[in-house]
Amino acid sequence: MSDDEDFMQDSDQDGYDFEYEEDDEEETGDVDIENKYYNAKQMKASDPEAAIEEFLGVPGLESEKGDWGFKGLKQAIKLEFKIGKYDKAVEHYTELLTYVKSAVTRNYSEKSINNILDFLEKGSEDEKAAHCMEEFYSQTLQSFQSTNNERLWLKTNIKLSKLFLDRKDYVAVTKKIRELHKACEREDGTDDPSKGTYSLEIYALEIQMYAETKNNKQLKRLYERALKVRSAVPHPKIMGIIRECGGKMHMSEENWKDAQSDFFESFRNYDEAGSLQRIQVLKYLVLTTMLMKSDINPFESQETKPYKNDPRIAAMTDLVDAYQRDDINQYESVLKNNKDLMSDRFIAENIDEVTRNMRTKAVQKLIAPYTRFNLAFIGKSLKIPVSEVQDILGFLIVDKKVKGKINQQDGTVEIENDSDAERLRAMQQWTTAIGSLYETVFAEGEGFKSTDVSHMNNDDTMSAVSMLNNPSGIIGRERWGGLQKNKSKGKKTSFY
Repeated sequence: MSDDEDFMQDSDQDGYDFEYEEDDEEETGDVDIENKYYNAKQMKASDPEAAIEEFLGVPGLESEKGDWGFKGLKQAIKLEFKIGKYDKAVEHYTELLTYVKSAVTRNYSEKSINNILDFLEKGSEDEKAAHCMEEFYSQTLQSFQSTNNERLWLKTNIKLSKLFLDRKDYVAVTKKIRELHKACEREDGTDDPSKGTYSLEIYALEIQMYAETKNNKQLKRLYERALKVRSAVPHPKIMGIIRECGGKMHMSEENWKDAQSDFFESFRNYDEAGSLQRIQVLKYLVLTTMLMKSDINPFESQETKPYKNDPRIAAMTDLVDAYQRDDINQYESVLKNNKDLMSDRFIAENIDEVTRNMRTKAVQKLIAPYTRFNLAFIGKSLKIPVSEVQDILGFLIVDKKVKGKINQQDGTVEIENDSDAERLRAMQQWTTAIGSLYETVFAEGEGFKSTDVSHMNNDDTMSAVSMLNNPSGIIGRERWGGLQKNKSKGKKTSFY
C-alpha cells in the first residue's frame, strides 16, 4: 500500500485531529531535546562548564532512556575528562553504561564506547588521567561481561594492557596478555584464524614489552611468529609497531640491512595509518642508512621523498648529507645545533657508532700525507679529545688499515713507509725466478748435458767449464767448429 493510500485512510477515520495533535506534541518534545543538545555543542569551545550542564540536562527531558540522552552523556563525559573532572566523568560513564542494554542498539553502543575510550586514551597523559582510564576500562568490562560481547571485551582488554604498558607495569601486562592469548586460541591451543586481527594486536603489545625490557630472545620469537599470521587484515598501525620493534631488534644485533628493511616497512605502514610515529621511524631509517655506510640517499624513494624538506626531519637530512660527503665539520655542527635529536633514547644509543665512523674516516684522510705526527695535532684539527684520537688510531693499526706505531709517552705516531720494502721484496722474487730458470735450462736441460761424462778427458772438461764461464756468454761459430774437428781427430783443444 502506498503512502498516499495510507494518508487517505487515516483522513477518513474519526479522531484524526486528535492523533495529529498528539504527534505534534511528540515532535515538539523531540525538537526541544535536539535544540538543547545542539546548543550545548555550540558552547563546547567557548564555555565548556556551561556546555556540560546543558548536555547533562538532555537525559532529563526524555520520558524514557533513548538516543538523545545517550548522546548528551557521551559529550558531557568527554568534556569532563578534558578539563580534568575525572571523578564526574567516571560517575556519568557509569550512568551511560546503563543505556547499552536496552536504550540503544548493540552496534551503536559498541561503536560509541570504543570512540569514547579512544578519545580518552589520547588524553591520558598524567597519572590521574591514567587512573581514571583504568576505572573506565574496569567499568566497561564489568558492564559487558553479562552481555557476552566478546569483541568489545577483547578490545577493552587490549586497551587496558596498553595502559599498563605505558605505566611500565610489566607484571600486569603479562597477566592480561596471557588472558588475551587464551581467548584467541582454539581448544587445541592453536591460534583461532577468526581472531587473527586481535592476535596481531596482542603480539604487538607483547613485542613492545620485550623491546622495552630488551629481552631479544623472546622478542625475536614473537616477531617471527607475528609475521607468519596470514588470517588477519590488521590495521597498518599494528604492523607499523611490529616492524618498528623488529628494526630495533636487528639494530641491537648490528644487522643493519634487516633493520633498514624493517624501519622502511614500519614507516610505510605508519604513513598509511596517518600516525605521527612515522616521523620518528623515518629518523631511524636515516640512522640505519648511515650505519650501513651506504651511499644511497634514503629520501630518494617515492615514499620518503615528500618528507625530505619537512622541518621535523631537517636535522637528520643535514646529518646524512654531511655523512655521505665525509664532511666531519658539518656533521659535528648539526649534532651540536640539534641537541633535541638525543632526546630519543634509541637515537642517542646508536648515533655514537655513526659519529665514530665519521671520525675514523676523517682521521684516515687527515694523516694520509704524513709519516710522523702528533696526536694533539689530529685532535685539534678534528676538534675531538686526544684520548679518542689514540683509540681510533689504535683500532686502525690493529685492523691493519694503518701501519704505524704510537708513542704514548711523547704523544706521537710514526707511520711505516714500506714502499722500499715492497721493491726489495719484488727484486728478491725476481732473483729467485731467474735462479730457478738457470737451474732448469743449464743444470737439468738434456740439450746441454753430456750423455757420457766418464769418457771426457780433463781438457774437454776444462774447455766446457771455460765455455760456461765465458763472460760474453757466446761462443764463436768458428771456434766451436774447430773444437768439434779437433776433438774428432783426438787433439787437445782450448777455447782460448
